[in-house]
Amino acid sequence: MNTIYADNNATTQVAPEVLDAMLPFFKDQYFNPSSMYEPARQVAHAVAESREQIARHLGGVDPKEILFTSCATESNNAAIQGVVDANPRRRHIVTTSVEHPAVREVCKDLARRGCDITFLPVDVQGNLDTGEFIRALRPDTLLVTIMHANNETGVIFPVEQLARITKETDPQIVFHTDATQSVGKLPIDLKGDFKNVDLLSFSGHKLHAPKGVGSLFIRRGTPLRPFLIGGHQESGRRAGTENVALVVGMARALSLAVERHDEDNAKLLGLRDRLEARLSERIRYMQINGHSAPRLPNTSNLSCHFIEGEGMLFELSAAGICASSGSACTSGSLEPSHVLLALKVPFTAVHGSIRFSLSRYNTEEEIDRIVEVFPQIVQRLRHASPYWNAATNTPRADMESLVGPHGPKLAEG
Repeated sequence: MNTIYADNNATTQVAPEVLDAMLPFFKDQYFNPSSMYEPARQVAHAVAESREQIARHLGGVDPKEILFTSCATESNNAAIQGVVDANPRRRHIVTTSVEHPAVREVCKDLARRGCDITFLPVDVQGNLDTGEFIRALRPDTLLVTIMHANNETGVIFPVEQLARITKETDPQIVFHTDATQSVGKLPIDLKGDFKNVDLLSFSGHKLHAPKGVGSLFIRRGTPLRPFLIGGHQESGRRAGTENVALVVGMARALSLAVERHDEDNAKLLGLRDRLEARLSERIRYMQINGHSAPRLPNTSNLSCHFIEGEGMLFELSAAGICASSGSACTSGSLEPSHVLLALKVPFTAVHGSIRFSLSRYNTEEEIDRIVEVFPQIVQRLRHASPYWNAATNTPRADMESLVGPHGPKLAEG
């Protein structure tokens, strides 16, 4: 049985071209880039070239504005905590209720340390209210940190507009975006539409590079205290020897994503729409979360009413299909997704969410296999559910009325 991998928002397979680019730095070119002898200088040159590539693909920014980290979680921590530590006079932060834990938990920790955090709500499709965002900005606001695209639903926030509003309100407010899910999938021009973004985080393993490497864009002049101290690397902004092979791999992966952007996105959108349309025809009481909002072309978050996501994941895995119930960082939790709670998904479905996230390596045949298997799984689990009337193959009468006005399209099947 071949494995179908549909959990690419959690991590991606390393592209063959990326592996080929990295291999020399695991073998012959293993030198420390901070050393002074000639072989090490060649390795340092590879790091510099990678920095230039990434800077070019993010809109032609200064390569000195690109910082290498171990992952997006470190980048987010370095950005948020670094801004707070460098600006003690302001203590107010604006963020959203649907951020990844790498931002959400940092903000909650800062609240325990005396910062005032505004968590902006979203509507039932996952959209932000721009007016509410404007009203949240205050004279003491230090930082706005809002993700570019949501990791669970794929809903895209208008970061360009929000950053512009922030700077027009007060140029001293620092704007950070977690672009982990969007770099490589959406165009990002930090000298154009994103010119008001001060800090931008992403990681390699979401775009077909290895795990263990990330980046933080720091616009020149942004006040930021170093997060890791103890060495001169990264111009003194992040101590620790650079992981040369992974840095080279991340730069190559981003180059591939830019080169293949139109081709990949057209394919992903076709696969996602095929998946959603065919499942909607076959599964009753299923809603597509964020379906009316701007979304990433590769992400589909489905809530099946009256069953549990854990059961669906177990049976999908048994059928050789890898999917997720939400963020990989919280998938071990029995608590419902904070993102779906923010979208006000009814309690009949908030535990029954499945995220299929696709990549350039998925095929129509794999989508058709998911469409063949998944409705059968839903049917079996519903027949075992206390909320379902197996005799009539319908929800219990007292359950159907609880789906809510923003609930699923009730497809026949």
